[in-house]
Amino acid sequence: MPSTSSSGKSLRLARLSGHGDERYLFVPLDHSVSDGPIATVSGFQELVRDVVDGGADGIVVHKGRARALAPELLADSSLLIHLSASTAHGPDVNAKVLVGDVDEAISLGADAVSVHVNIGSDTEADQLTDLGTVAAACDRWGMPLLAMIYPRGPRVTDPADPALVAHVVNIAADLGVDIVKTVFASPVERMAEVVESSPIPIIVAGGGDASQSVQDFAVSALAVGCSGLAVGRRVFNSASPRTTVQELAEIVHGPQGSPVPIQNSRMAGAL
Repeated sequence: MPSTSSSGKSLRLARLSGHGDERYLFVPLDHSVSDGPIATVSGFQELVRDVVDGGADGIVVHKGRARALAPELLADSSLLIHLSASTAHGPDVNAKVLVGDVDEAISLGADAVSVHVNIGSDTEADQLTDLGTVAAACDRWGMPLLAMIYPRGPRVTDPADPALVAHVVNIAADLGVDIVKTVFASPVERMAEVVESSPIPIIVAGGGDASQSVQDFAVSALAVGCSGLAVGRRVFNSASPRTTVQELAEIVHGPQGSPVPIQNSRMAGAL
């Protein structure tokens, strides 16, 4: 019989995929710590409403922002509390520190927590220590853990190198992460090798190539086997965040929640 904590984690993981297909569309809205405000107070509430109504499986925010959200906004979406932080003004923008813990996330009603780790940064060892600490707490409390883990720092010459991307996602898996968010490997077809190497679901950061629409980027990600996307800036900076999320949700989950067969995607035959 599973332990109480493992049963709790299974329940929360199931809620993270709103359509029950083990695919995920998360919208990170934690940028106000690193870069500054992304909306007015009322505008942020409306942004969350648009994101949720558009069909996102979850939003990612810091603990203080979660407290400011009207509870009814998250009736149809998961809440992920981000535990890491740094700012664009610090001496090392790649140095992430913990600013929250799993207990706080539980008190806020979170469905999962996330931790950011930059492999190749000067503070890599400290960030890995923090990830291990949070992973242990997540196991105790039955809380799913999303790791935002990237090849990033002075010793990284090609952050999209497939072997390097495969390495970082396996670091996440080995340290107890449940879902890993990372960069898209290049060339695109090599991302399939990264997916095949990972024992946990991979979602890709939604920045993508500026010359490529976020919708085409999403199709590419699903076509090579990724389990979804985490798209922040390209949602909240779009002309219509709700429409953008709706379009991405249909790519990730299919119309009305029916998964999109990869062979029928726009990427069919392109890889």
